Amino acid sequence: MTDTYEIEPRTKGWTPLRVLFLVGFAAFAAFWFWALFLIDKTAVNKFEDRAWAERAEEICEPVKQDLQLMNLERSSDFEVRADLVVESTDMLAAMLDELEEVDPADAKGQAIVPDWIADYRTLLDDRYDYAERLRAGENVPFTETPVQGVPITERIETFAGDNEMPSCAPPRSGVFG
Repeated sequence: MTDTYEIEPRTKGWTPLRVLFLVGFAAFAAFWFWALFLIDKTAVNKFEDRAWAERAEEICEPVKQDLQLMNLERSSDFEVRADLVVESTDMLAAMLDELEEVDPADAKGQAIVPDWIADYRTLLDDRYDYAERLRAGENVPFTETPVQGVPITERIETFAGDNEMPSCAPPRSGVFG
């Protein structure tokens, strides 16, 4: 007894699976074309006054170096740690005062730089609060104010990076430890 199985020939029509695959592939290709070639890749925080940004970097760079040197003075003593936090925060406050002396020349810079400085001042208030907690004998980690669910240091650092002012980013560690 022999059983024969007949195989139906393949049809070259538009099956639902083929249509779904082609639509998916076209959507995938269109997305990547849009993402790579059509979308504006200018950073939302970037402003046009490059002279202001260069001046800011020149102001911030020595402060960043001084803060790095302060890391050598780390201590486990709460009072010493509090003094280091206050001293480093005072340095950052003076840096911001100097940055505020000159406004950016372009309208966007004039609109967003004050917001960046205000965020920075909020961070400085957080640092002063942390120093007070250390002086009270509380061994707690540093906490910062979130803005729209984002840590404020991240917002400040992103702005500094977008405007090619890496030294103006806030310290992320060091004298807090």
